[in-house]
Amino acid sequence: MREVAGSQLPPHVLGDPRMVEACRARDFGTIFTLVRRAGIYPSRIARLCEMTPSRVSEVIAGKRTLTQIGVIERVADGLGIPGSMLGLAARAWESSDGPVVQDLAPAEETPRPALPRQVAVPADDGDDEALELQRELMAATSAGSMVAALYSTQVDTMRKLDRQLGAERLLPQLQEQIHQMENLLRYGTAAGAREALAAVLTEASTLAGWQALDLGRYKTAWSLHETAKSAAREAGSPALLAHATAQQAYVLLDLGKPDEAIAQVRFAREQASRGVPPLMESWLFAAEAEAHAAAQHDAECRLGLERAEAVRPTDPSDPTLPFLFLAGSHLDRWRGNCMATLGADEALEDLTASLSSMEMSGFNRAEAGVRCDLAVVLARRGEFAEAQKQAVRAQDLAALTSSVRQRRRIAQVLSSTAV
Repeated sequence: MREVAGSQLPPHVLGDPRMVEACRARDFGTIFTLVRRAGIYPSRIARLCEMTPSRVSEVIAGKRTLTQIGVIERVADGLGIPGSMLGLAARAWESSDGPVVQDLAPAEETPRPALPRQVAVPADDGDDEALELQRELMAATSAGSMVAALYSTQVDTMRKLDRQLGAERLLPQLQEQIHQMENLLRYGTAAGAREALAAVLTEASTLAGWQALDLGRYKTAWSLHETAKSAAREAGSPALLAHATAQQAYVLLDLGKPDEAIAQVRFAREQASRGVPPLMESWLFAAEAEAHAAAQHDAECRLGLERAEAVRPTDPSDPTLPFLFLAGSHLDRWRGNCMATLGADEALEDLTASLSSMEMSGFNRAEAGVRCDLAVVLARRGEFAEAQKQAVRAQDLAALTSSVRQRRRIAQVLSSTAV
């Protein structure tokens, strides 16, 4: 391959998880699509890979596949894709001391000479396994800290969308990302890159576990939290492990097992043993208080909420814990939920205080929960008309987020407040 000054596939394109996976699967439709998005048009792809433009277009459209080894080699050489990413031997141009820079801009030069082709030799099963392992190792090696950062951005976007749109449309996408990260982590060998990717996998799995729980998929929710806990141990993060372990207890709560949930949250908190940021410690106390409320342990619940307030930092935001929200309105909401579960009238004040800010923040599912709790408290006070109003509004929000958990609760409130 002729080495000239010019542009080449940007590193972020080769490092894109979609590109890594597409190369591993030899999915040339996706490969060409990603290359096109990088600014290299199909006509130029065809010239570089010694193919016709119509054939490239058919591959992109999914009407044709590329399976011949000679064609695959031409794609690797033409686009500058390392051979191991496509399950090939290292290409001739990879042996140079520095990166090969290909000219991807139109030019008037004469056609470049074809590279000598590898001679195909029969391979036994051991060779096939070795080749497959090499592909997986190459994909994982190329997925360094930059790829972990890209996944982290995607998970944060999912988290923000989840607050407003709910889990139904997002969970399948998040589970696919989790599968990709698990595969990269399984074959990754660089210690620093493994830890960074494991941390992102923990956050993704914990979020997906909560989404599955919200959809009433209890076994899936439990399994995803187990994935999160394993990844947190790989990441060496006590805070992530404590969060995943304690949040898993909500599956037990929904299954009507409050005592087991209390034990699990307490275990998570004691295992962390103040080795976590104050914001996480505050969250753990509040989660344990909620489990006590479900078990109707009034004194223990109130003590947990007091401890959560006492250790909560002045600035209740921590960039290392983007999944925790304990600003004033959120802790008020949490306290109000606990008091409503205990049947305490003081819940009305906390819930009302949190509602105005909740409406403005875009936490649609959380707002549905607040309004449902308000309906419970109002119905207990005999204010059935207002309770119905709050429950109907909660029902609308729960429908928006497809929250099975909320819809079940709201249906019970509506039936009990019907006049």
